[in-house]
Amino acid sequence: MKRTATAGWVLAMAITATRCLALQTAPSSAAVVGSPLAKVPKFAEATVHWVLVSIPDRKLALMENGKVVRIYRVAVGKTSTPSPVGSFKIVNRVKDPAYYHKGQVIAAGKDNPVGSRWLGLSARGYGIHGTNAPASIGKAASTGCIRMGRQDLEELFARVDVGDGVEIRGERDEQVAAIFGGEGNAVVLASAGESGDGIGQ
Repeated sequence: MKRTATAGWVLAMAITATRCLALQTAPSSAAVVGSPLAKVPKFAEATVHWVLVSIPDRKLALMENGKVVRIYRVAVGKTSTPSPVGSFKIVNRVKDPAYYHKGQVIAAGKDNPVGSRWLGLSARGYGIHGTNAPASIGKAASTGCIRMGRQDLEELFARVDVGDGVEIRGERDEQVAAIFGGEGNAVVLASAGESGDGIGQ
């Protein structure tokens, strides 16, 4: 499968990258689970891999063949710039992406707000990516994108591909509770002064 972005996509990314705020690197928080799915979304029935994000829990689960294989802590959108909710697909994968936002370009590296990987979603301008603000992981801190720590993101990036489904849930339902457990996290807003995501942020 093709795992690199085309030059045309890079140009489109620069034009549309004004939405997500990302900021990079957190220690791995992945947990091996192995619990079966309570209910598989229709979009996932034909895919080996798919991703479930719970906004209330600030967590992402990687599903393989109907089972939860990894759970990661993530940052989600702030109240003023929420993450999109619904069923999406991964439409592109980029290693060491450049960051484009309001005429600003930051090359790949430790200062790049989107980190070392970008998984673009079919929700235009949104993606799953890294961060140069690891303290934001576990909080409602971005301008809509899903942020992950570097090690977790690179592991996820290696296991998913273009066409895989991503389900983002804004509320805890039976399936979310079964996968992530607990009562969800209290809303923790990002501190003032964080810049917005864009490819992405």
